[in-house]
Amino acid sequence: MLRYEDCLALAELDESEVEAVARHENLPEMLALALAQYLCECETGERCVKRMILDDIEQARAAGNPAEAARLKLVLRHFCETHPRAARAA
Repeated sequence: MLRYEDCLALAELDESEVEAVARHENLPEMLALALAQYLCECETGERCVKRMILDDIEQARAAGNPAEAARLKLVLRHFCETHPRAARAA
Protein backbone atom coordinates (compact mmCIF):
# COMPACT_ATOMS: atom_id res chain seq x y z
CA MET A 1 0.00 0.00 0.00
CA LEU A 2 1.30 3.43 -0.92
CA ARG A 3 1.65 5.98 1.83
CA TYR A 4 1.28 9.74 1.44
CA GLU A 5 5.07 10.11 1.43
CA ASP A 6 5.36 7.56 -1.40
CA CYS A 7 2.76 9.39 -3.49
CA LEU A 8 4.40 12.73 -2.80
CA ALA A 9 7.73 11.35 -3.98
CA LEU A 10 6.11 10.29 -7.27
CA ALA A 11 4.34 13.60 -7.80
CA GLU A 12 5.85 16.65 -9.41
CA LEU A 13 4.84 18.71 -6.39
CA ASP A 14 6.28 19.50 -3.02
CA GLU A 15 4.55 19.24 0.32
CA SER A 16 3.91 22.97 0.68
CA GLU A 17 2.16 23.09 -2.70
CA VAL A 18 -0.06 20.18 -1.70
CA GLU A 19 -0.82 21.89 1.62
CA ALA A 20 -1.91 25.03 -0.25
CA VAL A 21 -4.30 23.01 -2.42
CA ALA A 22 -5.59 21.14 0.64
CA ARG A 23 -6.30 24.43 2.41
CA HIS A 24 -7.93 26.03 -0.62
CA GLU A 25 -10.16 23.06 -1.42
CA ASN A 26 -10.70 22.00 2.22
CA LEU A 27 -9.43 18.49 1.47
CA PRO A 28 -7.27 15.99 3.32
CA GLU A 29 -3.71 16.10 2.06
CA MET A 30 -3.89 12.76 0.22
CA LEU A 31 -6.90 13.93 -1.80
CA ALA A 32 -5.29 17.31 -2.39
CA LEU A 33 -2.18 15.55 -3.66
CA ALA A 34 -4.25 13.49 -6.10
CA LEU A 35 -6.16 16.58 -7.28
CA ALA A 36 -3.04 18.70 -7.71
CA GLN A 37 -1.20 15.94 -9.56
CA TYR A 38 -4.17 15.42 -11.86
CA LEU A 39 -4.44 19.16 -12.53
CA CYS A 40 -0.73 19.43 -13.30
CA GLU A 41 -1.15 16.79 -15.99
CA CYS A 42 -3.95 18.75 -17.69
CA GLU A 43 -3.15 21.53 -20.12
CA THR A 44 -4.77 24.30 -18.05
CA GLY A 45 -4.58 22.62 -14.66
CA GLU A 46 -1.34 24.27 -13.56
CA ARG A 47 -3.10 27.62 -13.88
CA CYS A 48 -5.80 26.29 -11.54
CA VAL A 49 -3.22 25.32 -8.93
CA LYS A 50 -1.53 28.71 -9.32
CA ARG A 51 -4.89 30.42 -8.81
CA MET A 52 -5.48 28.37 -5.65
CA ILE A 53 -2.14 29.49 -4.21
CA LEU A 54 -2.86 33.11 -5.17
CA ASP A 55 -6.25 32.85 -3.44
CA ASP A 56 -4.54 31.48 -0.33
CA ILE A 57 -2.10 34.41 -0.36
CA GLU A 58 -4.97 36.87 -0.55
CA GLN A 59 -6.82 35.08 2.22
CA ALA A 60 -3.75 35.25 4.48
CA ARG A 61 -3.39 38.98 3.76
CA ALA A 62 -7.07 39.60 4.48
CA ALA A 63 -6.76 37.69 7.76
CA GLY A 64 -3.87 39.94 8.77
CA ASN A 65 -1.28 37.19 8.55
CA PRO A 66 1.64 38.66 6.56
CA ALA A 67 4.01 35.85 7.58
CA GLU A 68 1.72 33.24 6.05
CA ALA A 69 1.25 35.38 2.94
CA ALA A 70 5.04 35.63 2.57
CA ARG A 71 5.44 31.86 3.02
CA LEU A 72 2.79 31.23 0.37
CA LYS A 73 4.54 33.63 -2.01
CA LEU A 74 7.59 31.38 -1.76
CA VAL A 75 5.36 28.38 -2.45
CA LEU A 76 3.98 30.16 -5.51
CA ARG A 77 7.45 31.07 -6.76
CA HIS A 78 8.63 27.47 -6.42
CA PHE A 79 5.50 26.18 -8.15
CA CYS A 80 5.99 28.57 -11.08
CA GLU A 81 9.68 27.64 -11.33
CA THR A 82 8.89 23.93 -11.50
CA HIS A 83 5.71 24.19 -13.60
CA PRO A 84 6.44 26.43 -16.60
CA ARG A 85 2.86 26.48 -17.87
CA ALA A 86 1.80 28.07 -14.57
CA ALA A 87 4.54 30.67 -14.85
CA ARG A 88 3.26 31.75 -18.27
CA ALA A 89 -0.34 32.02 -17.09
CA ALA A 90 -1.71 35.37 -16.05
